[in-house]
Amino acid sequence: MSRPRRGGGQARTAWVCAAVVGLLLLAVLLSLGVGARPIPPPTVLDALLRFDPNDNDHVVVVMQRVPRTVIGLLAGMALALAGTVMQGLTRNPFADPGLLGVNAGASVGVLLAITLAGITRPSGFVWFAFAGAGIAAVAVALIGSRGPDGAAPAKLALTGAAVTAGLTSITLLVLTTQAAALDVYRYWSVGALTARGMDTVGIVLAPLAVGVVLALVSARGLDLIALGDETAMGLGHRVGRTRAVGIVASVLLAGGATAIAGPIVFLGLVVPHALRAVVGGSYARLLWIGMPLGAALLLFADVVGRVVAPPGEVQAGVVVAFLGAPVLIALVLRGQRVTL
Repeated sequence: MSRPRRGGGQARTAWVCAAVVGLLLLAVLLSLGVGARPIPPPTVLDALLRFDPNDNDHVVVVMQRVPRTVIGLLAGMALALAGTVMQGLTRNPFADPGLLGVNAGASVGVLLAITLAGITRPSGFVWFAFAGAGIAAVAVALIGSRGPDGAAPAKLALTGAAVTAGLTSITLLVLTTQAAALDVYRYWSVGALTARGMDTVGIVLAPLAVGVVLALVSARGLDLIALGDETAMGLGHRVGRTRAVGIVASVLLAGGATAIAGPIVFLGLVVPHALRAVVGGSYARLLWIGMPLGAALLLFADVVGRVVAPPGEVQAGVVVAFLGAPVLIALVLRGQRVTL
């Protein structure tokens, strides 16, 4: 009986993988071709293969939409991985990359760059965002790991909420007293794939790559932690090491994504939930399939934002939040138990 079910599960996973990859390819095509200036697929392909700087369509594709698409791919992938890892570490189905104070720390870092260093370009304050996210997450991990029970899921969640509240109050204090900072910060804070170039991507590419590797390596440990800390330790697994690796991975992934795209919410929450319904709870599956799905969803959100309010745009972060909020409400109404 178990063998047919396993074969059926593998076949379903293969179909899901194929469907997600197809969605990603479609999302990339739309991201390169859709906008205030619609560009047909043959022209997009020609621009990528034989770029002509005298062709306006080619310039739009290569100079504007390719960086935007690359940022969407990287940020969506990173947020999906970070959210999945955070849910595994805390055994909390409502956890997302902001749980460790990543978004709040990045926001404070950006504000410090704007107010103290006078930096106004995203490529300039990307490291401040990264550093703020990392410091906040390390603070949560250190505080939450104190005590005889170590970094228990409930302690991490509560500590993260407390640190996030404190950092948010600092952000609001600065914004209410520094009008110039508000002008720069408000555009970054909504989450967008524009106003950032490939130079910004190059800054966070290595940390994101390390974060991806660490997240994938932690898959087996997350499966064991899902059984409970005592059970995992009884099976000979070093729970503390998995938590440490997972936290570092989450900081690198969520910090890098936030640095290049701003604090985009709900994506890291929605992706693991969507996949669990069709491929089960194996973290190896959730992580591998979550990467292209997260990238596809963020690109689709960016495309939707381009076409809903012409000739202007709605930023991708706003679209993701608008669509993600009903999903979160639906999860609560379905009565899903929050496991800590």
